[in-house]
Amino acid sequence: MNKLVIENLSLQYADGTESLSNINMDIAKNAITVLFGPAGGGKSTLLRCINRLNDLTDVETMSGRIMMDGEDILNPATDTIALRRKVGMVFARPVVLPMSIRKNLTYGLELAGEKRKSKLEEAVERSLKLAAIWDEVKDRLEEPAIALSGGQQQRICLARSLAQQPEVILLDEPTSGLDPISTGKVEAALQELKKDYTIILVPHSVQQAARTADYAAFFLQGELVEYGNGDELFTNPQEQRTEDYVTGRFG
Repeated sequence: MNKLVIENLSLQYADGTESLSNINMDIAKNAITVLFGPAGGGKSTLLRCINRLNDLTDVETMSGRIMMDGEDILNPATDTIALRRKVGMVFARPVVLPMSIRKNLTYGLELAGEKRKSKLEEAVERSLKLAAIWDEVKDRLEEPAIALSGGQQQRICLARSLAQQPEVILLDEPTSGLDPISTGKVEAALQELKKDYTIILVPHSVQQAARTADYAAFFLQGELVEYGNGDELFTNPQEQRTEDYVTGRFG
């Protein structure tokens, strides 16, 4: 079953660069869909379209639709604050809030009006467990989040997104600055999370794309070159340009 349907999506920035050209994709529910390809291909732009962060950038023209649960989320009437609760985002560099670990997780919920202590405590434990970091920080919740290692901070950012109970999680190179052990922990957490969430990941390498993808989409200069089952796309790509990139002939 599809969670998101992207129809004829094109986007051009004000500086004249075209970032997306007529993208059509059905994004499966409860799976990891990986967007991969060389820098400047449009992957991050597509993520930002899905939670309307592109509203904050200098977009010249945008056309097409992104359907989520039967609604076009690009419709100007869409409540973007409500949308961003449903569609969480984790960026390449972990940006923790300058407050305690606990407060990092409850801040968004309190902002949304949740005052019940029991609900906040429940959200803290649940989201930290889902992000595979509960055992490392459960006795340190009052310490500043900034005191954690980079890999731990990234999992706190993931937990912070999960505390809002989103339906979709977008991750833009979330392990690019992490060591292999931290990267492995994030990847393992994502494999568990896909049972309950729809995950769209821009990986930091072709190897990570191949390891994590249920479905994979190869982007090149704003064009969706090939999209399909992850295993098949990395072992038997149908397009020559995909094969050249996957086998390291360019990129």
